[in-house]
Amino acid sequence: MKYSLGLDFGTESARAVLLDVQNGREAASAEFSYPHGVIVPRKDWALQDPQDWLDALRHLSRAILKKSKANPSQIIGIGIDFTSCTVLPTTEDGTPLCKIPKFKKDPHAWPKLWKHHGAWKEAEEMTAKAEKMGERFIRRYGGKISSEWLIPKLLEVLRGSNQAGKTMDKFIEAQDWTVWRLTGQMRRSACGAGYKGSWSKREGFPSAEYLDALHPGLSRILEEKVGRDFYAPGTRAGTLTKSQARTTGLAEGTPVAVSIIDAHASVLGAGVSRPGEMVLCMGTSTCHLLLDGRGREVPGISGVAEGGILPGLFGYEAGQAAVGDMFGWFTKTSQMKFADLEKGAAKLKAGQNGLLALDWWNGNRSVLQDAGLSGMILGLTLHTTPHEIYRALIEATAMGTRRIIEQFESSGIPVKKMTAVGGIAEKSPFLLQIYADVCRRPVELVEAANLCARGAAVLGVLARDPAAVRRMAPVKRKVFNPKREDAEIYGKIYREYLRVHDYFGRGENPVMRKLRHSGGPGSS
Repeated sequence: MKYSLGLDFGTESARAVLLDVQNGREAASAEFSYPHGVIVPRKDWALQDPQDWLDALRHLSRAILKKSKANPSQIIGIGIDFTSCTVLPTTEDGTPLCKIPKFKKDPHAWPKLWKHHGAWKEAEEMTAKAEKMGERFIRRYGGKISSEWLIPKLLEVLRGSNQAGKTMDKFIEAQDWTVWRLTGQMRRSACGAGYKGSWSKREGFPSAEYLDALHPGLSRILEEKVGRDFYAPGTRAGTLTKSQARTTGLAEGTPVAVSIIDAHASVLGAGVSRPGEMVLCMGTSTCHLLLDGRGREVPGISGVAEGGILPGLFGYEAGQAAVGDMFGWFTKTSQMKFADLEKGAAKLKAGQNGLLALDWWNGNRSVLQDAGLSGMILGLTLHTTPHEIYRALIEATAMGTRRIIEQFESSGIPVKKMTAVGGIAEKSPFLLQIYADVCRRPVELVEAANLCARGAAVLGVLARDPAAVRRMAPVKRKVFNPKREDAEIYGKIYREYLRVHDYFGRGENPVMRKLRHSGGPGSS
């Protein structure tokens, strides 16, 4: 028996699975909740403690060995996926700045989680300057730079903490830092760099003229602290060091793969390897991932990277910044249980709630790419119930997905099929039926726990076995087909959604941004 270990680092916790490399059978799984969770020192900020990641590595590896009773020598590969863009400043040897006593209270010395939006001003500046200078790279990202990405967060550190900016030797994705800790080798992933770092395999980083116009010497800082060598996910990064073998209980010399973004790992975990099948990775946010044989510029998407997911194909990414987070917010705010909200909302018919929502609770990632937007619910009355609001929020995320699909297809990239994965998809068949009705396409649910971790396990053996993607895929699937009557009703509602979406999202009425960032339209 030969196994591959997949490690999945999420927003609040980390998971691990051990898979049989011949058939994808799960030998064991484990989960570890981060003791420090998400650290929010101020509005629009989201930080993490890197010690949580190291504790997760130790706990998960030992738990997997104990549960599976596998001999460490039977594990022939280790793969890692991580939330992205989660970045941190370190010293030359990889020590996080936040672990140096004098930087403990400096928030810019801590890892900035993917959903950290403190760099929204830097992102807007990058977009405006790229448009003014005619920079072509921005077309790969739909015409806008996100505050979630690497360069805006780097600029935020340089401008927000002069001492941290001068002291750090490296500015690195957490996924690459974790591989570095395990192997002693820094092998930065082309996945993280391509989707979140404004880098491409053919063109590299944006021009030095543009970068230095943003910040003096930024082109040099990027080269020195971020680097210019990036490696395809699944290629060998190195092998497990003796010290990490002692810590984790795994065998010294076990191959470790170059990392991948967590949502992108779900494509591998679901066994998707062909063009035209969109994977919806549904968790706190939703990431829409699509493979195609051609490289095209799609306005409003989050990015495209050649070989960013699988060799020989272009991987496209779009997304919605708040899905599970938004449902969780409403569950907490309404003080109702998730199951009760689902049950009540499922009794309603399409269009019965009389509500229309814009799901911008954490900004809009695609296709507006505006993290400064806030959400909205229209049509509230004295008779509106929590179940009606909950259903409206689900419908809003489904309509946002339909808008993304239409953007791809208008750019010549077909979406033939939708595959849903992740915790939210598994918990709510009701939600998937609404998605099928709104998007007018079948939705296939891949029923397998810890799918991102499964994808990371596939990644661990991908270099030696490209066929592992399909061979190790879970076989339990369920299809939700659109209901004609409901699809027609949602078609009418969707037309109204588009009008409201463009009115509040494309600048005709900027009140949604004013309310979020200025305290109200009348604020100074």
